[in-house]
Amino acid sequence: MSQLFWLQFLVVIIAIFIGARIGGIGLGVMGGVGLAILTFGFGLQPTAPPIDVMLMIVAVITAAGALQAAGGMNFLVTLAEKALRRNPGRITFMAPVVTYFFTFFAGTGHVAYTLLPVISEVAQESKVRPERPMSIAVIASQQAITASPISAATVALLALLSPYDITLLQILGVTIPATFIGIMVAAFTIRKRGAELDEDPEYNRRLEEGLAPIKNEREKMVITGLSKLSVALFMFGAVLIVLLGSFPEMRPAWNVEGEIEQLSMPFAIQIIMLTVAALIILICKADVQNVAGGTVFRAGIVAVVAIFGIAWMGDTFFQANMDTIEPAVQGMVSAAPWIFALALFIMSILLNSQAATVRALMPLGLSLGINPLFLIAMFPAVNGYFFIPNYGPIIAAISFDRTGTTKIGKYVLNHSFMLPGLVTSVVAVALGFLFVMFL
Repeated sequence: MSQLFWLQFLVVIIAIFIGARIGGIGLGVMGGVGLAILTFGFGLQPTAPPIDVMLMIVAVITAAGALQAAGGMNFLVTLAEKALRRNPGRITFMAPVVTYFFTFFAGTGHVAYTLLPVISEVAQESKVRPERPMSIAVIASQQAITASPISAATVALLALLSPYDITLLQILGVTIPATFIGIMVAAFTIRKRGAELDEDPEYNRRLEEGLAPIKNEREKMVITGLSKLSVALFMFGAVLIVLLGSFPEMRPAWNVEGEIEQLSMPFAIQIIMLTVAALIILICKADVQNVAGGTVFRAGIVAVVAIFGIAWMGDTFFQANMDTIEPAVQGMVSAAPWIFALALFIMSILLNSQAATVRALMPLGLSLGINPLFLIAMFPAVNGYFFIPNYGPIIAAISFDRTGTTKIGKYVLNHSFMLPGLVTSVVAVALGFLFVMFL
């Protein structure tokens, strides 16, 4: 590989590193800086920006933001709390199931923020070490992104694989069982992790100092009939997307200059989710100001900006250097496709975004000739965000667990989320390869 290639690669890595350190939309804007250097400094021709993916994400987060503004999220939280309190002794297994469902339904892992205080409280009341359910609940909330039909990462992968006759049902048929079983295996692995709560020295020290969690601090959530209706409308939209993505014949088609052109899934997702958002706003009286100001909408916009900058930069770099990259790695990834899964995992650590990782690296996998079904199997590998404990839900979990059991270790990487994260990722990818064999 030439010296020029390594200089361009260094630009990409530095842009990603600085963007990740800035956080928020910093990742996207630094991708723009890297793209500017590649274009104006090295003369690379920019590829087309990922407009379809960005617009799909905007449509989905608009609907999810409307759901939150209408009180639908509050309704789901009350249901989750009832489920957790009904089975307090099994919270290490129940907590990840609840956060998994929330992300699967809403399409974003940031909804876990509303559940973490409940999980911490119920665990302490039940004398269960909160580190156990808190750590695996955070991992589950992110793994479900690769199983959600409306998550930014899934719609990005579907957009890339649709030309290969891959349907949404094929993707979900692999990722849902693979990630869910992986989470349950991880929960079983950590079910006895650490000292019991009553025997934990840090917890006992905090008890003596009066720093134990205060119970029932949360405000009473007001649930109305319209809140419940917003959930039903949103769920209807999600189910309709799954049906249209799984059965292409359900989508309308037109005769254009003698050729039949069918409504694409990116367009279908955009139309349906914008319509769902409108119905929630009109029927359920969701305040449009709260839609744009909610945490779900803001988190989604950050993902859009990240994909806009980072994915565009990465795609430009890979396409411009494909003649160099392809001979060097094609034989290796063909013989051992799991090596590409490792690349996805490492990239997701740097990007802190499953969707940005998909859009940045999956096109390279296709260019290298990797079987699209293998790429589906490797999809859960984009959840490596937990490796360095600087991701929002991880920090939130540590803050909400005032018993002190959920923590970052002395050596940073020996934190509470490392073991469940690694176990879930390895099991999910391994099962993914097993399941695609049957497809």
